[in-house]
Amino acid sequence: MSETLNRLQQAHINQLLDTYRTLMQQHGLDAIALYSGHAAPHYGDDQFPEFQAAGHFLHWVPLLEAQHSWLIITPVDRPRLMLHAPTDFWHLSPELPDEPWVSEFDIELVSEAAAPSLSGKVALIGNVEALQGSPVAPPHGEANPPTLVSALDELRMHKSTYEITCLREANRLAKAGHEAAQAAFAGASAELDIQLAYLGASRQRESHVPYDNIVGLNQHAGVLHYQHYDLHSPGKRYSLLVDAGRRFRGYCADITRTWAGPDAPATFGDLIDAMHALKDRLIADIAPGVDYLGLHQTMHRQLGEILVSHDLYRGTAEACVESGVTRAFCPHGLGHSLGIQVHDVAGLQTPSGEPAPAPETHPALRLTRTLTPGMVVTIEPGLYFIPMLLSPLRDTDAPINWALVDQLMPCGGIRIEDNIAVTEQGFDNLTP
Repeated sequence: MSETLNRLQQAHINQLLDTYRTLMQQHGLDAIALYSGHAAPHYGDDQFPEFQAAGHFLHWVPLLEAQHSWLIITPVDRPRLMLHAPTDFWHLSPELPDEPWVSEFDIELVSEAAAPSLSGKVALIGNVEALQGSPVAPPHGEANPPTLVSALDELRMHKSTYEITCLREANRLAKAGHEAAQAAFAGASAELDIQLAYLGASRQRESHVPYDNIVGLNQHAGVLHYQHYDLHSPGKRYSLLVDAGRRFRGYCADITRTWAGPDAPATFGDLIDAMHALKDRLIADIAPGVDYLGLHQTMHRQLGEILVSHDLYRGTAEACVESGVTRAFCPHGLGHSLGIQVHDVAGLQTPSGEPAPAPETHPALRLTRTLTPGMVVTIEPGLYFIPMLLSPLRDTDAPINWALVDQLMPCGGIRIEDNIAVTEQGFDNLTP
């Protein structure tokens, strides 16, 4: 851990402490207790799913796997970390890293899960409802007061310099995985082999990825959250879509790339180039004061132009958008906020915490905010050939070149995604 990152993390913690104390004063609180959470076993089983600590807990400490732990913030005392570290011969007990941030907290290693000792008016943040009726449930306190949770979510919307540094490093590490995935595709590997190449090059185990990697060959590239890895390489290689990330100190990279295979029509490679260019134009428009919903609508207008210029739609780009054809070719939103969570909090609320839902015409959009410095967002335009969405258009008079669509159908689709920080001057692309 570099001295620069140490200093940035210390400043980040001090900034959090000041903001939390201001919020406690505003809400008349004597303490805010952040619960890391805990995993529950699968029904009727003694096996547990993979666990990651709650986002507000991770905002303070990079302890992704800390279960049954508490962080208590008060108006006057140093932050107190109760880290559950059981004596156990079945599993390796958690240990604190030898890093400077540890000295910013009063730390108690707790061998048995326990509730923190709290007095006065307390807000409990996290999945504390799962503790109800158990011996380790806090004796009092209000669980997740909505206005406070909204304010804490808003705090996470704008990243500190430390957080952006972590996101940049997560992107750098993920890049190595994407390069290895591309090389494995060139070597005619199966989806599972490509996934393993990605994990090895990005130096992570599968349980540590920020989300399940999407590794889709051919038509699987058109399944937006494709969830399997075929064991055998297909006879024809039309395309590969890899949507995969990496964590660094709890912060997530979320990168997508699409490659044309040797059996793809030439038009598919041209479309990939066009989508890269579209992604870059959208990023160039990012600046403080820009409406993200407006960027999403710009994506659809320019996607209409791409469909027209590549002879997929034989009408005007305006008609392509207004008739809903572009939504059939790209059913998801332009992107989302990014941070400790891949789809980070506060994307669908105003700065004051009021709901700001996606419009009815674009229900999958996960971010409706006006961009301000410190936000980190993804830009991920897509173009897909999904039979479920395109088939209804065959019964209409939409001037779609169905012969070309049918040629491209085995390719599945295209998605290109970068991670972008909004700066005072414009934008900073964190994706190498």
